[in-house]
Amino acid sequence: MSKLVGLFRDRNFILALAIVLGLTLGQGARWTQSLVLPALAFVMMLSMTGVEGRLFRSPRTVLVPLLAGITLNYVVQGGLTLLLGPLIIREESFRVGFVLLAAVPSAVGVIPFTGFLGGDVEFSIVATLGNYLSAFIVTPLILYALLGVGGDLQLRLLATMAQVIILPLLLSRALVRTGVAERIARVRGPLINWSFFLVIYTTVGLNHQVFAAQPLSLIPAAALTVTTTYLLGTAIERGGRLLEIDRSRVTSMILLATSKNAGLAAGLALTLFNRETAVPSTIQTISMLTYVIYLDLRKRRRKNPPLPQANL
Repeated sequence: MSKLVGLFRDRNFILALAIVLGLTLGQGARWTQSLVLPALAFVMMLSMTGVEGRLFRSPRTVLVPLLAGITLNYVVQGGLTLLLGPLIIREESFRVGFVLLAAVPSAVGVIPFTGFLGGDVEFSIVATLGNYLSAFIVTPLILYALLGVGGDLQLRLLATMAQVIILPLLLSRALVRTGVAERIARVRGPLINWSFFLVIYTTVGLNHQVFAAQPLSLIPAAALTVTTTYLLGTAIERGGRLLEIDRSRVTSMILLATSKNAGLAAGLALTLFNRETAVPSTIQTISMLTYVIYLDLRKRRRKNPPLPQANL
C-alpha cells in the first residue's frame, strides 16, 4: 500500500499518467479546459514562495536574465523552429501551428520545472517575465509577417501574463509574509504535481482524436519538436559545460530554450484558425514533458548512483 501511495506522489509518474490519459481518455478535457489557467496560476503561486523579495531590487541582476530569456526563447528556439519548419513540415495547418509556437513566449512551467531540476529559479523568473513583456511586440510582429494575422493580441497576452505570472507572484509574497508558505511546505510538491496533471491532461486530451486517427501524419511534427527539445537542450548543456557556466544556470537556460507556452499557442490556433493548427502545440507539450521527465530521472541517478556490483 505504501508503494502505491508513493507512486501517486511521484512527479514523473503523475506527468506520464496525464499524457497517457489525455491520449486514451481525452474526452473529459472539454470539461477541464476552463480550469487550465487557474491551475497554472496556482502552480506558479506555490513555486514562487521560495523566491526572495530582493530579486527585483537590483537592475544589474535583472538585465542579464531578461536578455537571456528573450534570446533563448525567440532567437534560439523560435528561430530554429522557423528555419526547420518549412524543410520538415508539409501539412499547411501544422506549418501554421509551428509558426504560432515560435511566436509565443516560454512556458510558465519553466519556473516550477526549474525548482524540480535544481536550476536557478530567480534567473528563470526574471527571464520568463522578459519573455512575456517582449511578447507584446514580438508575437504580433511574427504573426503579422508570416501569417498576416493582425488584431489585438497584446490584450490577450497581458491577460495571460497577469493571471499566470504577476498575480501568483503577488499572492506568493502574501503567503510568505503571513507564514502560510511555511505551514504548507510539506504538501507543496503534491499540490504542484497534481495541478500539472490537470493542465497536461487537458492540453493533450483536446487533440487526442488526431493522435488516434492520423498517427503517421504526426511523424514530421514529432521530429521537429524532438529537435527543438532533446537535441537543442543537449547542445546548450554541452555549450554551458565548455563555457564553464554554473550547472544550475545551465539548467534554467535549457528549460527556457526548450519550453514554449503551448497552451497559449493552442488558444491562438483555436481562436484564429482551426483545431488542426493546435496539434503542434500538443506534440510540443508531450515532447517537453518527456524531456523534463528524462532530465529529472538523470538528476536522480546522479544524486543516487547505483552501487557497484562485486566481482564473483
